[in-house]
Amino acid sequence: MSKLKGLLLTEGMHGMISQVEGLAKALDLDFMHEKIELNNFWKLIPPKITPIQSFVFKNRIDKKFDIIISCGRKSVIPSLYLKKKLKKKILNIHIQDPKVSLDNFDFVVIPEHDGVNGKNVITTRGAIHYLRGEELDGNKDYLKSQIKKENLVTLIVGGPNKYYDYNEQAIKEIFSKIDRNFINKGFQLIIIPSMRTPQKIIDLAKNYFGNDQIIITKVDKKAYLSSLKISNYIVVTCDSTSMISEAAITGKPIYVAQMPSTKKNERFIKFFELFKSLNIIKDLENTVESWNYEKLNETNRISSYIKEKIKNYEFS
Repeated sequence: MSKLKGLLLTEGMHGMISQVEGLAKALDLDFMHEKIELNNFWKLIPPKITPIQSFVFKNRIDKKFDIIISCGRKSVIPSLYLKKKLKKKILNIHIQDPKVSLDNFDFVVIPEHDGVNGKNVITTRGAIHYLRGEELDGNKDYLKSQIKKENLVTLIVGGPNKYYDYNEQAIKEIFSKIDRNFINKGFQLIIIPSMRTPQKIIDLAKNYFGNDQIIITKVDKKAYLSSLKISNYIVVTCDSTSMISEAAITGKPIYVAQMPSTKKNERFIKFFELFKSLNIIKDLENTVESWNYEKLNETNRISSYIKEKIKNYEFS
């Protein structure tokens, strides 16, 4: 039997791509990506009051597919439009709260800390993602030539969003804690930037830490995978629940580098509380300890459930 074909709809951001691709791989789909672009006026309008029409988005999607996996606000209307057009010929799955009636989708995958429930809602502990243990193993030696010390700590850096502005003082405080807690105790530091990391933060890290640490200056997936595999500790900035969720596949101690929020960040607080209750994370403060937890692999759990449901679905 040939593989089902998947159409992945996102805004092109790493966290969204990681989630849709992770689920598509776990479902064993033959998939293709489509970066959604809305026409100018409709970029400003919430999905719940946007007409389900093709003129809302620029993309002209004429590929054959069986399952849509969408993530992010911009992808909601294209998913609904294609479902309305093709009906039972396809399944549509949305990741994150779509902010429209959940009945518009066959499945909605939403983090538990969002507090959304429904008959077709599957809740996850944190974000699902594309990382697999085999990928980490396969890239273990990628940074080998730059390693000078036995003990390693990785700092994974996100970037400014509507909750965290990444002001220089906050970043310097994080660097200072890394210095005191790890580098002064004989650790070598690996800094991994993301697509959202401003160049000024990378430059600041270079000036602050000098040449003895490993500072990756551009998005490098192999370096990211290698660092997760070889590091004793992982530190992740607080702005990305996706990157924290990805790090949790390792089972290694994860410290969250907190920053002052620029607006009410209740969803983040609930996420941190959940992951602390699971013994996955602690806040980066002035001491370091070691702990263990069960590796988190929500993608496999969620995909197993959906696979069972798909077996009984009649594409017609």
